[in-house]
Amino acid sequence: MSTTFRRRMLAGAGALSLALTGGVVALTGTAQAATKTTPVPVKCVAPAPQPGANGTQDFTVTVPDTAKAGQSVPITIDPGETPVVPMFTIDTVNTIKMKLLVGGVAQTVTSPAVPSHQEAGKKADPPAFSGNITLPEGTEGTTVQVTIDQVVTDADLGGTVYTTTCTPDPRPSASVGSIASEALPKDPVTTKLTPNSGPAGTAVVVTGANFPAGAVSCSALLGGVATGDTGTGTASASGAATCDITVTKKADAIRIDGSTLAPKPFVFVEEQAGVKNPVDIEVLPGPLALGPKDGQPAVSFGSVTINGKSQSVFGAFNAATVQDFRGGSLGWDVTATRTPFLNQTTGHSMAKAQLGIQPSCTVTNPDSPSTCTAGTPGAITDTPMKVASQAAGGDELTGGEFAVGGAAMLQLPPFMFADTYQSVVTFSIA
Repeated sequence: MSTTFRRRMLAGAGALSLALTGGVVALTGTAQAATKTTPVPVKCVAPAPQPGANGTQDFTVTVPDTAKAGQSVPITIDPGETPVVPMFTIDTVNTIKMKLLVGGVAQTVTSPAVPSHQEAGKKADPPAFSGNITLPEGTEGTTVQVTIDQVVTDADLGGTVYTTTCTPDPRPSASVGSIASEALPKDPVTTKLTPNSGPAGTAVVVTGANFPAGAVSCSALLGGVATGDTGTGTASASGAATCDITVTKKADAIRIDGSTLAPKPFVFVEEQAGVKNPVDIEVLPGPLALGPKDGQPAVSFGSVTINGKSQSVFGAFNAATVQDFRGGSLGWDVTATRTPFLNQTTGHSMAKAQLGIQPSCTVTNPDSPSTCTAGTPGAITDTPMKVASQAAGGDELTGGEFAVGGAAMLQLPPFMFADTYQSVVTFSIA
């Protein structure tokens, strides 16, 4: 699928101008938590003509003192006063994406979208916001450091999103918080039933992970209440547990006792008297498709007048459709590449022009078993850039219908031939 972008260098158009600042909902920290304020040197880049800025930003971070490896824990971030000084008084709806490294693993905490009023010449001081981070696997018995890799502020002005990016210098920042990862085993969970359906008398093998070595027991449930069917098994030194149980009465779930998460579903097949008529159906996998098949209409950025300065213009990618009807547990990635900005008739080119995207991905079919994740904002080049993805599901079903698009920004050089230019952006799925 291809999307064509045209740029016409004609008289009569002015550069867009605005200032980007942050504004978010303030939330409080949690009990048994540690709060730390860290001055972080940052370099901020804002959309033209708003100048960027270098300075120190005080980040106040609250995280729990301790947690287990693999556990999701709350985090509260107060970004502090930004070094960017807006040129204009402006009202926007802002979202902050705080890109962190948690024990070296990239994670993002996103603020809610909140209206923000910013006065010209006055630095913004966005309020705190909260989210969750996950302690990486394998960190048991260590102290996990939280550092800042980048801070992205998206300002929505009348439906168009303008992005200011602040990067620590050096990158990443010094530690802004730490969590002691407990040296205890992770919470025990039930992982699989084999088989996961059958009539009375079905023998089921139940597996689990993170159990203390030794004997384990398992039980069948109906509506969350034990049916009386139980079984026994063992857990190895690595925590892998196996338990055998025979289902003798109606049940809708089975677990290894001591599991901290939901039990695994079991489909009980009722025996019925009379003449049996088996009904078979073969469900064939459908396609993984990216559309529309014939490509998207051109996205026009209008026109701009050469003025001897770098200029930025804004637009939006038309949403592409993703259909995953494969009926399995596979994931997918959508990537974008582009050709150079050229006029093939005159031979003129804009080699220094940069095209950026703020990706978006939404679920369009509410029955979709999966969600999708938008990629990181950045420049589209001849190297594939991930703009959206669906994670593989392991033992769980994946698939569905989605829309992939995003806001677009074209950064133009100060001087070039006045001409009509075209680049072709191609989205691909795999």
